[in-house]
Amino acid sequence: MTIDIPDRIKVLWFLPTHGDSRYLGSTEGGRAVDLPYLTQIAKAADTLGYYGVLLPTGRSCEDSWVIASALVPLTERLRFLVAVRPGLQSPTLAARMTSTLDRISNGRLLINVVTGGDPLENKGDGIFLSHAERYEVTQEFLHIYKRVLSGETVEHRGKHFHIEDGRLLFPPLQQPYPPLYFGGSSDAATVVAAAEIDKYLTWGEPPADVERKLDDVREQAQKAGRKVSFGIRLHVIARETTEEAWAAADRLISRLDDATIASAQQVFSRMDSVGQSRMSALHGGERAKLEVSPNLWAGVGLVRGGAGTALVGDPDTIAERIDEYRRLRIDTFILSGYPHLEEAYRFAELVFPKLPTDHATKSANAAVNTGPFGETIAGDHRPKPVASAS
Repeated sequence: MTIDIPDRIKVLWFLPTHGDSRYLGSTEGGRAVDLPYLTQIAKAADTLGYYGVLLPTGRSCEDSWVIASALVPLTERLRFLVAVRPGLQSPTLAARMTSTLDRISNGRLLINVVTGGDPLENKGDGIFLSHAERYEVTQEFLHIYKRVLSGETVEHRGKHFHIEDGRLLFPPLQQPYPPLYFGGSSDAATVVAAAEIDKYLTWGEPPADVERKLDDVREQAQKAGRKVSFGIRLHVIARETTEEAWAAADRLISRLDDATIASAQQVFSRMDSVGQSRMSALHGGERAKLEVSPNLWAGVGLVRGGAGTALVGDPDTIAERIDEYRRLRIDTFILSGYPHLEEAYRFAELVFPKLPTDHATKSANAAVNTGPFGETIAGDHRPKPVASAS
């Protein structure tokens, strides 16, 4: 059996619409995540050459569609990975929203299909469905949503949706529709991914665990006559030396007390998300052994839901760990780090030159004015360029 390993990868960043800080689980070092700050991050990601940005969704976040719409005119190339929510939106309304944002962004929209894994939050949004039922809704939603975006007039009477004369008057720019991203670790989720999705996302688990998950989705997709590509969601802590990186990881959770960790883990335990259970199992709510795989650190997941692991190390080490996932057929890396503005620069400057990206990134050796980057020495001459170690 031939396994297609991607030659080149896409790297996206993250817009922290639920908050940002220098220290996890503490107000110390926290910063207001307002539109000016999100604009700084989006413009930095655009300038540095990230392929796009992920906008999270849920009641802890600012609305992803509103934020993306505000930032589209302020960026040039950056793509926006925005969530549709089966069960919260009708598929035809979601199709109109998708088509509009795709057109006004000049084809820079990516769609993240989010089923939702917190029953309590779902109830706050009026959703009282079981885990299995939510994935039924997701698959039926996608069946309608994709057809409408593709230009069909849809007549549909199903278990969860009844649509008559469902259609778009204004099609999306990307044909047949913007790429669909989706994550989920349960059996119900992988069935949806194999049947409906373009790119299946996993959170940052140890490579052997990721490989088993991707193999399952790929095999199911093959049986359905489809091909699915893969992405991974990770945090990063990149520093010039490994020692500096691990010290930064320790600082990130240095303000956490045991009560805060226990409170967060109690919230995660109420969720019926298999992916969240797998994240929590990596550390068990304990600080004792947070390096769960070489340079893969689970400290973020002590208090943060969803993606809870970070790649920690010097540029060469992080590049090698990324390549380890690439060899598992992952072609898309959605990254973040604390604080998000500074870490976007660190990662781009330190690690981008070592990665085989399929999109243009800002070169560390690019010229500004008449010389290389760096402050003019003594107001008289420019610093000499230093050759990259890669």
